[in-house]
Amino acid sequence: MEKKELENLQGTVSVKKRGWYRRLLAFIGPAYLVSVGYMDPGNWATDIEGGARFGYTLIWVLLMSNLMAVLLQTLSARLGIVTGYDLAQGCRREYPRPINIFLWVLAEIAIAATDLAELLGTIIGLNLLFGLPLLWGALITAGDTFLLLAIQRLGMRKMEAFIVSLIATIGACFLIEIFLAQPDWGGIAAGFVPHLPPSALYIAIGIIGATVMPHNLYLHSSLVQTRAVSNTYTGKAEACKFNLIDSVVALNAAFFVNAAILIMAAALFFSRGILVTEIQQAHQLLQPILGTHIAPIAFAVALIAAGQSSTLTGTLTGQIIMEGFLNIRLQPWLRRAITRSLALLPAVVVISISGSEGTYRLLILSQVILSLQLPFATVPLIHFTSDSKKMGNFANRLWVKLLAWVIATIIIVLNLKLAFEELSHWLAGAPLFLWITVVPLVAAIFGVLLYLTLAPFFGVSRQWESGIVKKGQRVIQKLRPINFKNIAVALENSPRDAEIISAAISVARRNQSRLTLLHVADSPGTLVYGDRSSSLHSREDEQYLEDLAREIEERDLPVETELLYGDPATELIKAINENGFDLLVAGSHGHHGVSDWVHGTTIDKVRHGITIPILIVRGKDRSDA
Repeated sequence: MEKKELENLQGTVSVKKRGWYRRLLAFIGPAYLVSVGYMDPGNWATDIEGGARFGYTLIWVLLMSNLMAVLLQTLSARLGIVTGYDLAQGCRREYPRPINIFLWVLAEIAIAATDLAELLGTIIGLNLLFGLPLLWGALITAGDTFLLLAIQRLGMRKMEAFIVSLIATIGACFLIEIFLAQPDWGGIAAGFVPHLPPSALYIAIGIIGATVMPHNLYLHSSLVQTRAVSNTYTGKAEACKFNLIDSVVALNAAFFVNAAILIMAAALFFSRGILVTEIQQAHQLLQPILGTHIAPIAFAVALIAAGQSSTLTGTLTGQIIMEGFLNIRLQPWLRRAITRSLALLPAVVVISISGSEGTYRLLILSQVILSLQLPFATVPLIHFTSDSKKMGNFANRLWVKLLAWVIATIIIVLNLKLAFEELSHWLAGAPLFLWITVVPLVAAIFGVLLYLTLAPFFGVSRQWESGIVKKGQRVIQKLRPINFKNIAVALENSPRDAEIISAAISVARRNQSRLTLLHVADSPGTLVYGDRSSSLHSREDEQYLEDLAREIEERDLPVETELLYGDPATELIKAINENGFDLLVAGSHGHHGVSDWVHGTTIDKVRHGITIPILIVRGKDRSDA
């Protein structure tokens, strides 16, 4: 039986609101929970390191990473909305079990690395704000996460509001920092020009890993399912549009926070030649440099807010990954205890051995680990969202595919370069047992990545039991408003015309259309002589149209008349094709069989001779009584 992650939150947020703005607000939220992962303490370490070492040079890396994140998070949200499965569940349906186990292990490593960064951020923040020893902070953070689990019980909207309040706190703190630092705005502008110093690759990859986080791709594809989206093309298309807006706004807020940290480090430390080796050092230097107590307090408060907000989303992601890959559901407290224990162990060891400087290096290492795991989430995501078997008409367009693969290529190439450099360094003069263990492991990892990348191109792909009917999608996708500006109204000169005119007026009012009343005089004389025939019957028809036109003009509608002569079907087809009408409104007698031979089948003939739509009105005989 399928186990759904966040089972008590699926489809709990109603999106059936009146008005575009209120519907948008109903969808706002998931991207903000995701965005906290883009401003967690791991980002702080890479941003401070990048700003202090290289000044404003790496701002363009932050911007590039943010643009990558917007596209990948948008694809993640679309996958969850359209298929009803998150990325981890999709992998379980798509790949053999050994591949899934391997991907699950990598995802768990990413979660542990993420939680490690969140844990260290809170520990450091408590130390900075209250002077609490690092090991005591580690004990406190071992239990604080369970308090945050209670927030999930309050419902998705309250949890989102809590996260947004923490994000607002972080943003406000860094507005203060930027105001006090008075950075070089010209240098900031120059930082958007791509340029990578030779020694900056490690930090640049760390920034990418800290910004485009793999666990967020799993998280976002699940969180969007908390909205009660209609299982129709229209409902899913609207959900995709509003989630795109949500992602762009939320992730640009995260970009502002990351850029603010890097700018602050560049303005305060790089400009003075100060090399920062730990977050505590950055905090301690703020007051002497800026001459105010506000800056270090704002710094510590923002760091604690970042750690706590990221802890909550890390808890959710842990559930999603385990349940998605393995279809195993654990109690949230147990799942959280396992994740926090895996993060606490290296944190306590490093704090005991290296102290605060060790925690700073560990933070940066955690972000590089995330970057190395990123291709194993992005490649399946791009394949899944590009596959029409899974996504129907929501599959990626060609330009989106190309852009997504460019991003994936950049990530993979940078990671391969980093991995090659690090392995060369580790294995230089290493004992034989390291060669025997490390090299085959790296080869296996590279082999799995190669399989994930190439297998779909060779037809190794499965159709999931999800989505909506493709034919329906194709039709609905082409729906568009049609404005009828020039409407032809075919009249019979009979009481049934009342229904025909009523329908035409209703359409004309909605479209602000011009009406043209048509009637074909088909007496024996007109059939032979056409408009040269001047019979009493044709003069009555002409007067009839004029009377109707005056009455319609009284209703503030533009109207014209045209009396035709000859065969009704032939003349109507000719008039419609020559005058460029948008719609024909005509009546139906409702007869069939032998009656067709007696009364004729004008509309049937007209329908085959014109290309515009026909509104056929069932006429009713009305007495004059």
